[in-house]
Amino acid sequence: MIYGSSDTPVFSPMTFSVQQGERVALHGTNGCGKSTLIKAVLSHSGYARKPVQFTEQGACDTASGLIISYIDQDTSWLRGNIASLCEERGLDLSMLCTILRQLGTERSQLTKNMEDFSEGQKKKLLIAASLLTPAHLYIWDEPLNYIDVFSRMQIEDLLKRYSPTMLFVEHDTRFREEIATKTISFGDK
Repeated sequence: MIYGSSDTPVFSPMTFSVQQGERVALHGTNGCGKSTLIKAVLSHSGYARKPVQFTEQGACDTASGLIISYIDQDTSWLRGNIASLCEERGLDLSMLCTILRQLGTERSQLTKNMEDFSEGQKKKLLIAASLLTPAHLYIWDEPLNYIDVFSRMQIEDLLKRYSPTMLFVEHDTRFREEIATKTISFGDK
């Protein structure tokens, strides 16, 4: 994959697959192409909130009819209240609030507008919403940014019990080692 008019690929060619029940971690230094690879998978599966800004050389194949639940690094788009997010995504408000409470969200926070949440609260909301979304593949790009240690442990427990099929990027080594069933390592650019 190449950005703009550059002749230099973002990362070296690679081949891998994600099978049902696997939790695949993409691991490497910042800027090595992990998020770019995620964007390619999202683009090929028809899930794209923003236009893709790169060209591909090679193939990126995804299953037909693949349903993805995605957590982006960016939370700036969150606007309105939790009920509006649930309505937009077809999620059960009561279940979402229950998960948020289990992740340590104060009851008073549940009535605020999402743009007034801290970054950690926004990430917890996106994780809870993702887990409530029926999907074949859960793609999470650095979901634990701004998340406290206690919540990280709860999220680990949820993922181990639920065992969703995942493709994720996370720099927290302990989380990656606990959750990943397979790791794809990116070399230097």
